[in-house]
Order: sequence, then structure tokens, then C-alpha cells
Amino acid sequence: MDFTGESSPGTLRLAGRLRAQRAGAWALATLGDPLAALTQRRGQLDPYPVYERIRRLGPLSRSRTGLWVTCSHELAGVAVRDRRMRVRTNADRLADGLAALSPGLDDSLIDFEPPDHTRLRRLVAPAFSRAKIERYRPVVEKVAGALLDDVGERFDLVSAYATPLPVAIISELLGIPDADSARFAGYGQALAGMLDGVRSLRQAAELRAAVDELKALLAGLAELRERVPREDLISDLAASELTAREVVALCLQLLIAGFETTTNLISNAVAALLDHPEQWAALAEDPGLACAAVEETLRFDPPVQVTQRIARESIQLADKVLAPGEQLIVGLAGASRDPEVFADPGRFDIHRPDAGEHLGFAGGHHYCVGAPLARLEGEVALATLVRRMPRLRKVGAPVRRPATVLRGMLGFVVAQGA
Repeated sequence: MDFTGESSPGTLRLAGRLRAQRAGAWALATLGDPLAALTQRRGQLDPYPVYERIRRLGPLSRSRTGLWVTCSHELAGVAVRDRRMRVRTNADRLADGLAALSPGLDDSLIDFEPPDHTRLRRLVAPAFSRAKIERYRPVVEKVAGALLDDVGERFDLVSAYATPLPVAIISELLGIPDADSARFAGYGQALAGMLDGVRSLRQAAELRAAVDELKALLAGLAELRERVPREDLISDLAASELTAREVVALCLQLLIAGFETTTNLISNAVAALLDHPEQWAALAEDPGLACAAVEETLRFDPPVQVTQRIARESIQLADKVLAPGEQLIVGLAGASRDPEVFADPGRFDIHRPDAGEHLGFAGGHHYCVGAPLARLEGEVALATLVRRMPRLRKVGAPVRRPATVLRGMLGFVVAQGA
């Protein structure tokens, strides 16, 4: 479908449906529906008061949108681990009538349930084992140091550090030569919007263009590595029993997830630390606390804020029953601030003993396969930054990306010294 066409009946119908969806969400938010409020700019830029509103409605409540929602740590943990719940798949997008707008990550881990999910994850997981990822520590440290060598007294943390670091590492792991961090940042920003749902035909066209360009790049590399293999993940996958389409889809998902979420993790961590000077000072005194700072960031302000599950069968959660096919929005970030689990949950504290109980990587068989890599990159990024620039400070307020699912920044200017 040509999304740029203005006269196509199909295009006009889709445009009308998108306008109706936006108007409906705005109206429900105006009427006080908290789940709808998370889709509006104010709720996207500061979602934590909205999560508290959801929590006050009880462990599980039903939005006027028709979706169930929870910010309970206990119920969120059940939802992401219970095999009676499944993820939203490409078949669901086909059923909702808007699949033509989605560039599609079909044939990827995120779109499948067992046994297909098990088969694909089994091929990818070894590359992200803790032991194998730890071997990348010297590479991450070298890249982090080189990036900071190139910045001045004042620089944009996102474009100069938080983006090129994970782009370089995931490109190295996959085997993508000479990855352009600025170009990949553009891909990340375009594709991050896909997780919130396409809101316009123009956005759909941009998404399609980004995905098509990435798929072409990965398909060419996969074909080359099948003929001339190297020590990288694309070569391993190309030599497996996967189809060429599955190799491209898996690498596309890993590429996107491998840098966009980590970029947000690093940016969110530095923002939280600089907003709490005593925490930054503690880290400067002991950079070994960088690992703890990563875990507390994943609890306090995680990159992935919400996820979705669909009931396969009737399932009771708290005192409610979800019917087969009903959808549950799981507030991962809200659950990680549940006062039933975390004392003074709105306080950022890198000495918090139970920060690791967060749900920043979801859970169950869809637990983030790249978690060890994200943790390593976050730890090294923070430790290197605080060692090199112990007097770092913010210059103005960070520019947040207005999004519901992924929480991150478009810009974050910092400066060294007083």
C-alpha cells in the first residue's frame, strides 16, 4: 500500500481510522481514564503519576478502552511468566485491521510463542550468555573511552555517548561493518515509535522505509556470511537451519533491541544520577557501584515501560477473571515502584538492596535475551563516565521522547566541571 497516496480508498479509510483512534484516546484521557492518559503527551513525558492513579484503582482494573491494566508487582510478575498468557503477535495485528501500517517484525522472537519461540531463542541465546558477553568487556571499555576522548567540555550525552556505544557493540556482535551511529539512531527513533502503534500515514511510511533499508542491509550480509563466514552472530545464524527470512528478522530485532533500549538505559541512568547529586557523588567515590546504579535505573526509570499480554484461556488474576482473548497492559515501570515490594519506591537509591527485583527485562520465556549485554554496557558506560568526568552536570533539561512503551531521550546536554 502506498501510504503517501492521498486518493486511494484504502489509504483514506486507514487515515480516518487513525484519526478516530487518536480522538478516542484523547476523549477517554480527558474523562480521566489513566490508561488512555499514558498515550497522551503529558502522560508520556511523565508517566509515573499515571501509574500511581492506576495503582489506586486496585491490583487489576479495566480501562474504558476495554483493556485490563495492572501496576501490581505481583500480578505483573504472574502475567509475564504465566504460560496461559501470550504476547501480541503478527496475527493479532492482522486481525485488528491495521496490519498494513506495520512494517512487521514477523519471524522474530517477540512475535512467537513456543514451540517456534523456543526454536529461535535456542539459536540466539548462546551468543548472549553471561560468559560470552563478559568477553566483550574490554571492547566496551575501549569504545567508551574513545567516545569520551572525542567530546568537549559540553556535549550531548545521547548522540555523543549513549547511542554510539551500544551501536558499536551490537554491530560488532552481529558482524555489521562500519555502522554509522547517527544513521542507526535515526532507525532507532523511527522504530521506537512502532511499539506505541502507528499514529499517522506519514509515520507508517517512515517506518516502512527504515525497516526496508535495514532488511536489505541484513539480507546482503547474511548472504555474504553464508558464503564467507566470520566469527559473528550473522554467520552463525546463516549456517543454522533458519530460513533466510528468519535470519533477517531475528537480526533486525536484535539490532533494534540491542542499541535503542541500551541508549535509553544509559541516558536515564545519568539523568537520575545527576538529579540526585548525592548518588552521583557516591558513584564517583566508588565506580564499582555502577552495576548497582544500572539495576536501580531499571527499577526507577526503565527503558521499557509497559508490555502487553493476551489471555489464552480464562485466567483469574486477583479477584478478576480475564476471558480468552482479552488483553492486559502490564505496567512494568509502575510495578517496579510498587510500595508493597519496594520501600520508598519513588526514591532513587543505588544502595537499595532489593533493586534487582525490578521487572525491567520482563520475565518468563520472553525475558530479554540481551539482558547480560545491556547490563554490561550500562555498567561500563557509567563507570567510565564517572571516572573521567566526576564533576559532570546537566545543562538544561533533557529532551524526552514522547512515547508510551519506550522511555528515553532525544537530547541531553551535559558539561564537565563547575
